[in-house]
Amino acid sequence: MSRQRTGLGTNQEAVRRHNLGTLLQHVHRAGHSSRAELTSIMGLNRSTIAGLVGELESLGITEHALPAQARGGAGRPSSGVGLSDSGPFVIAVDLGVDRMDVARVGLGGVIHERAAAPIVGGSEAWQVAGSVAALVRRVVEDAPASAPLVGIGISVPGLVRRTDGLIRLAPNLEWHDVSFGSIILAALGVDVPVSIANDADLGALAEHHRGAGIDIDDLIYVSGNVGVGAGIITGGMRLEGAGGYAGEIGHLRYNPEGRLCHCGNRGCWETEVGAHAIARAIGIPEDQAASLGEVLAGYREPTPELRLIGSHLGHGLAGLVNAFNPQVVVLGGYFRALFRLVRVDVQAALADRALPAPLESVTLALPGLGADSVLLGAAENALEPLFIDPVASLGTALVGVGTKLAG
Repeated sequence: MSRQRTGLGTNQEAVRRHNLGTLLQHVHRAGHSSRAELTSIMGLNRSTIAGLVGELESLGITEHALPAQARGGAGRPSSGVGLSDSGPFVIAVDLGVDRMDVARVGLGGVIHERAAAPIVGGSEAWQVAGSVAALVRRVVEDAPASAPLVGIGISVPGLVRRTDGLIRLAPNLEWHDVSFGSIILAALGVDVPVSIANDADLGALAEHHRGAGIDIDDLIYVSGNVGVGAGIITGGMRLEGAGGYAGEIGHLRYNPEGRLCHCGNRGCWETEVGAHAIARAIGIPEDQAASLGEVLAGYREPTPELRLIGSHLGHGLAGLVNAFNPQVVVLGGYFRALFRLVRVDVQAALADRALPAPLESVTLALPGLGADSVLLGAAENALEPLFIDPVASLGTALVGVGTKLAG
């Protein structure tokens, strides 16, 4: 008697859904692909690729697009796969210290609509959630009625527990152990997946996928958002740590004789290159530290004080280069404007302290996504379940969100 095989259908279904998500992720990253390209990248035969593409089209995620060769190449054109304008989207929320940005983001990293509002110092989480909810309603108002909302991604300048998104500490927002995801859903009156992560981690994610770190598997995104943090990609994977708290580089000891830091330690790197430290150095009120990037953008030449801070920045970056051996270090937040002014000082200080071997392979870069790295990283984070299992993700999506939220 032959033994009956069990679970074959289930296994085949799991493989199919995995392939479906992988193919969608390739198109998402590229914005457009031919079936021939997808066949080569995924190592599947043409009929299998055709079946997967057909299913994504039937789900309303992709659509037939003009073949690549038809747009100016030679040879027989391969059928193109593009992203549907009325396909799935996510809401991305970037919480800063004094400002929140909210966007409706589609596949391909396309920002369809965006809105912003200030954050009043000392605001409670529920107050911020109410303002975020108002912005969400604004950005989804004109969303296609058939387009499904598959999730909400939120970035926070603080420590976020990986397992459940609990904000353990957001010092500049004065939040401790806040379950912001559930507060947002209550404010919106809907039930969709919510992902919350540290702002620097999300900046690294976006720059790795579609910014200055494309095709680079070892990079660090250094965020200046009043405080200082880092998102680290190593071997193509996000380095999160046991609880999700990796990357708090602003609280590495830098100057033992330095100022007392808000974390309780003395002489953290943040006390030397944080926004408050730079504000003091250039003589602007510390309550303007949250808008430091705009202030620095108005400078045409560096002052001696800024050059010294550039040296502190370079020395601190040398420690990261020695420890992680990245290929690219992306300087985000207010470091974008600072680096343009003191590039020479930063690079000289980096060369002074970094070991010769890792120094040879590292490049300092500005974000390829400009000021949107973190916002788009929040969108990427919210889209990840769609790439794991598009069918299951669409099963929990909210359709007609503009009408439902308006009501």
